[in-house]
Amino acid sequence: MTYSTETHLQFVMNIGQQKPESIINRETACPFCDRASLTGILAEDGPLMLLKNKYPVLQDTLQTVLIETDECLSELSTYDPAHMRRLMRFAVQEWERLEQSGEFRSVVMFKSHGPQSGGTIRHPHMQIVGLKKVDYLEHVSPEQFEGIRIAAEPGVELNVSSKPRIGFYELNVVLSDLEQIDIMAAYIQKSAHYLMHHFHKACNSYNLFFYRLSGTICVKIMPRFVASPIYVGFGIPQVADRIGQVAQEMQQLYF
Repeated sequence: MTYSTETHLQFVMNIGQQKPESIINRETACPFCDRASLTGILAEDGPLMLLKNKYPVLQDTLQTVLIETDECLSELSTYDPAHMRRLMRFAVQEWERLEQSGEFRSVVMFKSHGPQSGGTIRHPHMQIVGLKKVDYLEHVSPEQFEGIRIAAEPGVELNVSSKPRIGFYELNVVLSDLEQIDIMAAYIQKSAHYLMHHFHKACNSYNLFFYRLSGTICVKIMPRFVASPIYVGFGIPQVADRIGQVAQEMQQLYF
């Protein structure tokens, strides 16, 4: 299949303005809690559900939502470990299914949690988006997933980035052996727990971003704050001078 390549996604504003927002306004009814009324279901595994996004704001894409749980006020860092493993297996399976369909130039998978994350719905969910004209890997390099090692087992590593994509603190999980996906799940969960409970008192938001790069699955776990003007204006990332302390703190807390 021949693809055209573009660098920008077109955002449909009139659809975006219709989206419910429960991540800040708790009075808004949660659309994911009324599971009986959900439509466009693509796959299910117990409480896990993948469905077409009801508000497809991005042109030339297939937008899907992965509902992580039927508990609206739960959060990934506190899931039962068995549920976390089940979620990661299901998510990677459905991400790979879209990648192998041949319909898209690339497929992105990510999660937003908290008011600074860019998300709108509080109910725990991820998104898998097939991009017909954009290749996300054009803006990704292997060095963005290198850093100070926190923990490792054969086929999987957790580190704090020494050359972050956006800046300051970014945690990376690099999986080179798919048989170790359960360890990847544990590393992701510990990273989210650290950010939400030990990292900084003002941190209430994070993102997960998944990348398929040179035969590996790489995951970035990013705390979210207001972006640095140096990055916004000039695209220059900054790295904090205490990333070594973050690595030590996580080793003491979790390993």
